[in-house]
Amino acid sequence: MKRNLFKTAELSYIALGAALITVCAWITVPFTVPFTMQIFAVFLSLILIGGRNGTIAVCVYLLLGAIGIPVFSGGKGGFSVLIGPTGGYLFGMLLIGAVYWIGTKLFGKKLWVEIALLVFGLLLCYAFGTVWFSALNAEKGFFASLLVCVVPFLLPDAAKLALAVILGRRLRKRLGSFA
Repeated sequence: MKRNLFKTAELSYIALGAALITVCAWITVPFTVPFTMQIFAVFLSLILIGGRNGTIAVCVYLLLGAIGIPVFSGGKGGFSVLIGPTGGYLFGMLLIGAVYWIGTKLFGKKLWVEIALLVFGLLLCYAFGTVWFSALNAEKGFFASLLVCVVPFLLPDAAKLALAVILGRRLRKRLGSFA
């Protein structure tokens, strides 16, 4: 008997996760790397719909942006955004998803595990994005890029992570079996 890869509800949740990331990306405070609520939406999607479905939601979001739909910060879209200076942070969101997906498979969904996985994934996102950013901005070295692209985001992203964990764990109880 052939097993369906996704149930209809899972596909709906994936679409809603991609939509949530999009809406939160549009909430923007301009800066070298814009302040958005996008990372909050990634964290929340992973917690609510699980590592696999949340990571797929991030992939859908990136694919929508790549084909030109204005889903990125500031209503931007197109492949040029993905290969631009901040593209590494966009791809870094996939690292957050992969770390969360693999980690929860291995260690379960205890509170401390989820927080540790999201923090580690975020650090990987920062590292990947900063290497990308500094490679495309030759005048800025890695450490100068860190000061511009990561340091201003540490506290806001910590608050987004805390909010996503609190909200996500409460809502997950009501969502059902896909998280």
